[in-house]
Amino acid sequence: MAAAASSTSLKASPSPTIASWMRQRSLSTTFGVTAISFRRVEPRGRHFVVLSMDAKPTILVAEKLGEAGVKLLKDFANVDCSYNLSPEELCTKISLCDALIVRSGTKVSREVFESSGGRLKVVGRAGVGIDNVDLAAATEHGCLVVNAPTANTVAAAEHGIALLTAMARNIAQADASVKAGKWERSKYVGVSLVGKTLAVMGFGKVGTEVARRAKGLGMHVIAHDPYAPADRARAIGVELVSFDEAISSADFISLHMPLTPSTSKILNDENFAKMKKGVRIINVARGGVIDEEALVKALESGIVAQAALDVFTVEPPPKDSKLVQHVNVTATPHLGASTMEAQEGVAIEIAEAVVGALKGELAATAVNAPMVPSEVLTELKPFVSLAEKLGRLAVQLVAGGSGVKSVKVTYASARAPDDLDTRLLRAMITKGLIEPISSVFVNLVNADFTAKQRGLRITEERIVLDGSPESPLEFIQVQIANVESKFASAISDSGEIKVEGRVKDGIPHLTKVGSFEVDVSLEGSIILCRQVDQPGMIGKVGSILGEENVNVSFMSVGRIAPRKQAVMAIGVDEEPSKQSLKRIGEISSVEEFVYLNL
Repeated sequence: MAAAASSTSLKASPSPTIASWMRQRSLSTTFGVTAISFRRVEPRGRHFVVLSMDAKPTILVAEKLGEAGVKLLKDFANVDCSYNLSPEELCTKISLCDALIVRSGTKVSREVFESSGGRLKVVGRAGVGIDNVDLAAATEHGCLVVNAPTANTVAAAEHGIALLTAMARNIAQADASVKAGKWERSKYVGVSLVGKTLAVMGFGKVGTEVARRAKGLGMHVIAHDPYAPADRARAIGVELVSFDEAISSADFISLHMPLTPSTSKILNDENFAKMKKGVRIINVARGGVIDEEALVKALESGIVAQAALDVFTVEPPPKDSKLVQHVNVTATPHLGASTMEAQEGVAIEIAEAVVGALKGELAATAVNAPMVPSEVLTELKPFVSLAEKLGRLAVQLVAGGSGVKSVKVTYASARAPDDLDTRLLRAMITKGLIEPISSVFVNLVNADFTAKQRGLRITEERIVLDGSPESPLEFIQVQIANVESKFASAISDSGEIKVEGRVKDGIPHLTKVGSFEVDVSLEGSIILCRQVDQPGMIGKVGSILGEENVNVSFMSVGRIAPRKQAVMAIGVDEEPSKQSLKRIGEISSVEEFVYLNL
């Protein structure tokens, strides 16, 4: 069998097949990628963003937008600025519009897309979050959704530093005291920043800018981010460390992570207990990353000396909120992006994205994908699910601190090289690798761009097999190089984290972890255990899960040799409690284990 390899590249010129594919769809090749092989798709059944240029398009701006952005829009299109529309009024207007721009106050529901009658081509969200846009409905109706994720970066970083310094010197409390007619100099003695350790939790755009500014204040800066390239951190004098090391050694902790299932309430009772007594917390990211009840307890106990918060789980927070009213908390009403310059920057960024999309260009800030031809999607559907789940599994096996930089994807197929389009599979692997620890939405449009932004290099290899090409793929393998693993058995003989999967009867299955053969359905979640191969192990683990009413869907054991080491893969429908997982780890023959959420 033979193998051929390629890698993602934002600068590479598209192959003739891709270039043709893009021209047929009036799409720019600005973000073309090199790929292994591509199948030409006939015009029948295509769905894509194309605008007839025989008349100016109409753009509805439903919430106030900076003048610079409005001017850009007017240079290209007819612009209707209609604010405070009711849902009914929006649905009435939308059938006359090619694009819609909103902020966070307008709900772009399924009814809006249905009312457009297919005319609406682009929705622009002037800001980062897209909770108010029904992405599934947008994609079903062939409508591209774009946002403006970068213009607020400096404003958010400056606000984080403002909160840090104001908290350290008790500015808000002292100001209130003086205005109340008091003069309490001894009460508001602060702490110096020079020489103190700041842990930046999330080293993306905002986190990086906060680190730069903190270094200028004489602080020692460390950071935690599984995807941050170590060389970029070193370039500004920042050390990347594990999550536990960051929170346990910091004098100040500044949060810049997205709100995802894995980061929700990540600062909780358990993690507050690991921190230095007297630590200070700053949050200009998302309110939900902090367990607010746990933070109040940590403030009362003195584990946390002070907190400076711009975001809350519920906004606005209740008037009687114990957290907001606490004497050692400085609070602001979500002002991170609220500078004149940032508001204008957002307006320009979203205007450029919407105009570009209407021109047929691929948008780097797209948060949903163009529709895939139905015949391709039908054939690849189970493999698309397999690809994403292998990515999710692989990234969850990475231990913190090192960062994911190099990923190799191998496809084994009996298909001819020009008869297997892997772009969608690569996009879904990228989605699985990035989305569990990021707020970025990854899809066919932005996958390669998003990977490059994070310093993630994905190479692809094709293994050509003998046999019938009836099935598009025999297996997919994902390897992550130059990282440590939470589960040592996932490291292959060549030193990479390796997972491999196949589709069986339409269901994705995990078939290899490291050098161990397993066979477990990728439905629900998975527990991996390395154990000494001996009788009774399946029963012991199954009994612990059964006592908690956790249903086991599949169980498979792969071993080196009888009575030697083995890896047991257990599919579960519910998440076991920490106590149950602890009991599994305490079984004498279990050498290591990990719980992986799919």
